[in-house]
Amino acid sequence: MSLNYAKRMSNIRASEIRELLKLTQKPDIISFAGGLPAPESFPIEEFIKVTREVLENSGTKALQYGPTEGFQPLREAITKRMAKVKVDVKPENILVTSGSQQGLDFAAKVFINPGDYIVCESPTYLGAINAFKAYEPRFLEVPTDEDGMIMEELENVLKNNENVKFIYVIPDFQNPSGKTWSVERRKKLVELANKYNVAIFEDNPYGELRFEGEILPAVKHFDTEGRVAFLGTFSKILCPGLRLGWIAAEPEFLNKFIMLKQGADLQSSTISQMEIAKFLELYDIEKHIQKIIDLYKARRDLMMKTMEEEFPEGVSYTYPEGGLFTWVILPEYMNARELAVKALEQKVAYVPGGSFFPNGGNENTFRLNYSNMNEEKIVEGIKRLGKVIKDAMK
Repeated sequence: MSLNYAKRMSNIRASEIRELLKLTQKPDIISFAGGLPAPESFPIEEFIKVTREVLENSGTKALQYGPTEGFQPLREAITKRMAKVKVDVKPENILVTSGSQQGLDFAAKVFINPGDYIVCESPTYLGAINAFKAYEPRFLEVPTDEDGMIMEELENVLKNNENVKFIYVIPDFQNPSGKTWSVERRKKLVELANKYNVAIFEDNPYGELRFEGEILPAVKHFDTEGRVAFLGTFSKILCPGLRLGWIAAEPEFLNKFIMLKQGADLQSSTISQMEIAKFLELYDIEKHIQKIIDLYKARRDLMMKTMEEEFPEGVSYTYPEGGLFTWVILPEYMNARELAVKALEQKVAYVPGGSFFPNGGNENTFRLNYSNMNEEKIVEGIKRLGKVIKDAMK
C-alpha cells in the first residue's frame, strides 16, 4: 500500500533516544541513555491519597472537560513555581500543556514557515529538534562555552540571516551538555532578541534541580518586551507520567498557543491537573524536591568520581551543577555511534551525541544520564564503558 503522505513526513525520524529506550528495557542493560527520573523518587503513597481525595470530593469535575487554559488552582500554583526563578506572572500568563514537549511543538507551529530559521545552542535537546523538524525549518547552531551560548557568535548569526523566527535555549543544566548560562549571558540574550526582533523560547525542565549555589533568574526575568516564552514542567520535580507542563508568556503571545491547544487536544487531563494541584496543597513540594536533589547529587558525584578513575586520558566531560546529564567528548578520530554498539554488547547504553546537532557532525560525543540508575549500576556501568573506550583507543 502506498499512501500520499505530506511532504513534511520526509523530515521526521524516530527519536534516537526513544528507540534506544526500547533496547534498554531489558533488565540486564545498564542504561545511561534516557532522561528518566529516579522511580524511587515518585511520591506514590501521597498520590494514592491525593487521587482518592480528588475523586471522592470532586469526582464529576475531575472526570469532565475543563478550560483549555488549564485548571485555575493549578495555574495559580504554577505562578509560585515561577517566582523561584524570579519571574512575576499571573494565572492568565499560564497555559497548562501536555508536558513541555507540547510547548515545543506549538513553538514551531506558531512561528515557522518552511525554510525559516531557528537559532539554537550547539548541541541542543534532541526532542526539540524532532518537534521543530515537522515544520521544515533550517537550523542555525551557535557554539557554547562554560557560560552558555557565546553572544558574539549569536549576534553574528542574527545580523547575517533573514527569517530568524526564534531562539531556542535551555539555560539551566542544559540537555545534553549539562552547562548553565551565566546571568550576563541571559541579559545579553534578551538585548539581542530585542535588537533583532526575534522571540525566545526558554526551556527549563531542570532549573529547580540545582546541587550547588543559588537558583539563577530565568531569561524571562530579564524580558522587557514580552518576547520570551518560558516552558516549565512537573516531569522532573514530581513525576513524568502525568504529562503536565506549562507555557508562561504575555497574554497576546499566549493566546496563539491557546488557539493551537484548542485544535490539538482541547485541554490537558483534568484529573491530572487536579491531582497535582491537590498534591501542592497537601504536601511540601520543596521538601520533595530537596530529596530528589540529594539523590541526584550523590549519583552525579559518584559518576564523576568513577569516570575520573575509569576513563582514559584524552576523554573529557562536563561537571554539571544540577540536572540529569553529563556530556562526554572523545578524541576527534573516534565515533560514538560505533562505540555505542560495542557498549551495548557489554550491556551498557548511552545516547550518541551526533543526534543533538541539528546540522550533523560531532560524532565523537555522547550523553550520559546519572539520575535513573542506582549507585551500584553507575559504578559497574562506567567501568564497562571505560573498558570499551580504552579498547577502542588501542
